[in-house]
Amino acid sequence: MTSSESVIDVLRSAYLEELETVMNYRTNSIVLEGVRAQEIKESLEADIAEELGHAGELGQRLKQLDANPPGSAAFTAQQESLQPPEDSTDVLAVIDGVLDAEDGAISTYQQLVELAQAADDPVTEDLAVEILADEEAHRSEFRGLRKEYSGD
Repeated sequence: MTSSESVIDVLRSAYLEELETVMNYRTNSIVLEGVRAQEIKESLEADIAEELGHAGELGQRLKQLDANPPGSAAFTAQQESLQPPEDSTDVLAVIDGVLDAEDGAISTYQQLVELAQAADDPVTEDLAVEILADEEAHRSEFRGLRKEYSGD
Protein backbone atom coordinates (compact mmCIF):
# COMPACT_ATOMS: atom_id res chain seq x y z
CA MET A 1 0.00 0.00 0.00
CA THR A 2 1.38 3.41 -0.92
CA SER A 3 1.60 6.24 1.58
CA SER A 4 -1.19 8.07 -0.29
CA GLU A 5 -3.43 5.00 -0.02
CA SER A 6 -2.69 4.83 3.70
CA VAL A 7 -3.75 8.47 4.07
CA ILE A 8 -7.04 7.71 2.30
CA ASP A 9 -7.67 4.67 4.49
CA VAL A 10 -7.15 6.68 7.68
CA LEU A 11 -9.25 9.57 6.36
CA ARG A 12 -12.10 7.11 5.74
CA SER A 13 -11.70 5.59 9.19
CA ALA A 14 -11.64 9.03 10.83
CA TYR A 15 -14.76 10.02 8.87
CA LEU A 16 -16.67 7.03 10.25
CA GLU A 17 -15.31 7.62 13.78
CA GLU A 18 -16.60 11.18 13.72
CA LEU A 19 -20.06 10.06 12.60
CA GLU A 20 -20.17 7.37 15.29
CA THR A 21 -19.21 9.99 17.86
CA VAL A 22 -22.05 12.24 16.67
CA MET A 23 -24.50 9.36 17.03
CA ASN A 24 -23.33 8.48 20.53
CA TYR A 25 -23.13 12.09 21.74
CA ARG A 26 -26.67 12.67 20.47
CA THR A 27 -28.00 9.52 22.12
CA ASN A 28 -26.30 10.25 25.43
CA SER A 29 -27.49 13.85 25.39
CA ILE A 30 -31.05 12.53 25.08
CA VAL A 31 -30.77 9.60 27.50
CA LEU A 32 -28.96 11.25 30.42
CA GLU A 33 -31.24 12.65 33.05
CA GLY A 34 -31.08 14.25 36.44
CA VAL A 35 -29.76 17.50 37.82
CA ARG A 36 -26.14 16.38 37.54
CA ALA A 37 -26.59 15.49 33.88
CA GLN A 38 -27.50 18.92 32.54
CA GLU A 39 -23.95 20.27 32.14
CA ILE A 40 -22.82 17.07 30.40
CA LYS A 41 -25.83 17.09 28.08
CA GLU A 42 -25.13 20.70 27.11
CA SER A 43 -21.46 19.96 26.47
CA LEU A 44 -22.31 16.96 24.30
CA GLU A 45 -24.83 19.05 22.35
CA ALA A 46 -22.20 21.72 21.72
CA ASP A 47 -19.67 19.13 20.55
CA ILE A 48 -22.09 17.43 18.12
CA ALA A 49 -21.90 20.26 15.61
CA GLU A 50 -18.12 20.35 15.80
CA GLU A 51 -17.75 16.59 15.33
CA LEU A 52 -20.18 16.67 12.40
CA GLY A 53 -18.12 19.49 10.94
CA HIS A 54 -15.02 17.34 11.24
CA ALA A 55 -16.74 14.57 9.30
CA GLY A 56 -17.68 17.07 6.61
CA GLU A 57 -14.11 18.33 6.32
CA LEU A 58 -12.76 14.77 6.13
CA GLY A 59 -15.33 13.84 3.50
CA GLN A 60 -14.41 16.89 1.43
CA ARG A 61 -10.72 16.06 1.70
CA LEU A 62 -11.41 12.52 0.51
CA LYS A 63 -13.29 13.93 -2.47
CA GLN A 64 -10.37 16.26 -3.25
CA LEU A 65 -8.11 13.19 -3.25
CA ASP A 66 -10.46 11.53 -5.76
CA ALA A 67 -11.74 9.12 -3.13
CA ASN A 68 -15.27 9.08 -1.77
CA PRO A 69 -16.17 9.00 1.89
CA PRO A 70 -17.63 5.66 2.96
CA GLY A 71 -21.35 4.99 3.26
CA SER A 72 -23.12 3.23 6.09
CA ALA A 73 -22.35 -0.26 4.70
CA ALA A 74 -18.69 0.35 5.58
CA PHE A 75 -19.58 1.24 9.18
CA THR A 76 -18.75 -1.03 12.11
CA ALA A 77 -19.43 0.36 15.58
CA GLN A 78 -16.30 0.75 17.70
CA GLN A 79 -17.21 2.97 20.66
CA GLU A 80 -18.32 0.36 23.16
CA SER A 81 -17.65 2.55 26.21
CA LEU A 82 -19.72 5.43 24.80
CA GLN A 83 -22.94 3.44 24.60
CA PRO A 84 -25.74 4.89 26.76
CA PRO A 85 -25.52 3.61 30.34
CA GLU A 86 -28.25 1.39 31.75
CA ASP A 87 -28.64 3.89 34.57
CA SER A 88 -29.67 7.12 32.85
CA THR A 89 -28.21 9.13 35.75
CA ASP A 90 -24.73 7.57 35.43
CA VAL A 91 -22.98 10.73 34.30
CA LEU A 92 -19.50 9.34 35.01
CA ALA A 93 -20.02 6.43 32.61
CA VAL A 94 -20.77 8.90 29.82
CA ILE A 95 -17.80 11.10 30.74
CA ASP A 96 -15.52 8.06 30.70
CA GLY A 97 -16.95 7.02 27.33
CA VAL A 98 -16.28 10.48 25.93
CA LEU A 99 -12.71 10.35 27.22
CA ASP A 100 -12.18 6.97 25.53
CA ALA A 101 -13.61 8.31 22.26
CA GLU A 102 -11.42 11.41 22.41
CA ASP A 103 -8.33 9.31 23.13
CA GLY A 104 -9.17 7.19 20.07
CA ALA A 105 -9.70 10.27 17.90
CA ILE A 106 -6.43 11.81 19.08
CA SER A 107 -4.59 8.62 18.19
CA THR A 108 -6.23 8.56 14.75
CA TYR A 109 -5.30 12.17 13.98
CA GLN A 110 -1.74 11.73 15.23
CA GLN A 111 -1.44 8.77 12.86
CA LEU A 112 -2.95 10.82 10.04
CA VAL A 113 -0.44 13.63 10.61
CA GLU A 114 2.45 11.15 10.33
CA LEU A 115 1.04 9.46 7.24
CA ALA A 116 0.33 12.79 5.54
CA GLN A 117 3.90 13.91 6.21
CA ALA A 118 5.23 10.68 4.70
CA ALA A 119 2.96 11.10 1.67
CA ASP A 120 4.06 14.73 1.20
CA ASP A 121 0.43 15.82 1.62
CA PRO A 122 0.54 19.13 3.55
CA VAL A 123 -3.17 19.84 3.05
CA THR A 124 -4.23 16.64 4.80
CA GLU A 125 -1.55 17.19 7.42
CA ASP A 126 -2.91 20.69 8.18
CA LEU A 127 -6.46 19.36 8.38
CA ALA A 128 -5.38 16.57 10.75
CA VAL A 129 -3.48 19.02 12.97
CA GLU A 130 -6.50 21.34 13.12
CA ILE A 131 -8.90 18.55 14.08
CA LEU A 132 -6.34 17.09 16.50
CA ALA A 133 -6.31 20.40 18.37
CA ASP A 134 -10.12 20.33 18.64
CA GLU A 135 -10.09 16.75 19.95
CA GLU A 136 -7.42 17.59 22.52
CA ALA A 137 -9.55 20.53 23.70
CA HIS A 138 -12.58 18.22 24.05
CA ARG A 139 -10.51 15.73 26.04
CA SER A 140 -9.24 18.47 28.32
CA GLU A 141 -12.78 19.71 28.95
CA PHE A 142 -14.01 16.22 29.83
CA ARG A 143 -10.99 15.51 32.02
CA GLY A 144 -12.01 18.55 34.03
CA LEU A 145 -15.59 17.36 34.16
CA ARG A 146 -14.38 13.93 35.28
CA LYS A 147 -12.52 15.49 38.22
CA GLU A 148 -15.50 17.63 39.12
CA TYR A 149 -18.07 14.83 38.96
CA SER A 150 -15.95 12.14 40.60
CA GLY A 151 -15.35 14.46 43.56
CA ASP A 152 -19.03 14.44 44.52
